[in-house]
Amino acid sequence: MASHRRPKQPSRTRVTVLTTAAAAAVALSAQAANAAPSEKLSKDEVKAKVDKLYEQAEQATEKYNAATEKQEKLQKEISTIQDDVARGQQELNKLRDGLGAMASAQYRSGGIDPSVQLFLSANPDDYLDKASTLDQLSGQQVDALKKIQDKQRELSQERTEASGKLKDLDSTRTELKKQKQAVQDKLAEAQKLLNSLTAQEKQALADEQARASRSSAERVDLGNATAASGRASAAFSAAQSKIGTPYVYGASGPSSFDCSGLTSWAYAQAGVSIPRTSQAQASAGTRIYSQSDLKVGDLVIFYGDQHHVGLYAGNGLVLHAPRTGTVVRYESINNMPFQFGVRI
Repeated sequence: MASHRRPKQPSRTRVTVLTTAAAAAVALSAQAANAAPSEKLSKDEVKAKVDKLYEQAEQATEKYNAATEKQEKLQKEISTIQDDVARGQQELNKLRDGLGAMASAQYRSGGIDPSVQLFLSANPDDYLDKASTLDQLSGQQVDALKKIQDKQRELSQERTEASGKLKDLDSTRTELKKQKQAVQDKLAEAQKLLNSLTAQEKQALADEQARASRSSAERVDLGNATAASGRASAAFSAAQSKIGTPYVYGASGPSSFDCSGLTSWAYAQAGVSIPRTSQAQASAGTRIYSQSDLKVGDLVIFYGDQHHVGLYAGNGLVLHAPRTGTVVRYESINNMPFQFGVRI
């Protein structure tokens, strides 16, 4: 006969836990359903955030430019040292061959000097440290040994220097990669914000940029403004020829520029070499702290960390490459925090 057992009743504790969990789930569902969607940023709020991100990207850009410049300098220095080492090794080999030829001649004429035998089997530094051997060497042999010793010391120093610069180059490349990623991250974040705007809002921002930019054919009336020098005037004219050219981080012309890329390129066209970064350009000439003393072609440094630079255009205007999404153009010098001018 089959046994019919009464189903086991859940414990009071278990029922309480299940009931509480169910109630919590219902409450959370209701809360989620009634939650207001995240507040959408206005066009002006997006623009403010994007402008800040672009400023941060430019800060990273100048660090990127500095690392790039340092990398190029180190590569040239390392190449020069390696060439010197190669030539020095050839000279050392010739000196050793010459001493070997002397030894051969001595052997043919009646035997090798004991000191030369000693040299041929060990390091010449060991002999020159022993005064007792010097009186056994001919003047010619002593001279040859000293040259070999000097050349070995020189090569050792050059190899040590090259090794240090190679380590520096490796860390510079790491910094370069870091700053490049920082720029790209800021630009991607800015683009994400811009993508959140409606088509109408995007068009409004584009129209603002179009009004801020000037056509590549247009020139600002400089009135009675005078140039700082003939070369400053030539540099400014070169920069004017690039009005309307797009801003691209890390670019130094001729088809795109970042801020310090434009100024360094412009002065190069005038036959003047200035540093690549805005921070270095800030120390490239005589500083001018009053805007009223600025002349056309003077560099103008902006922001406390000196991460932006342009060329003074006269009448309170600066000609510069502003930031990503813009072109080389004129703007009021008061649009950014002025620090000082630099007369090259």
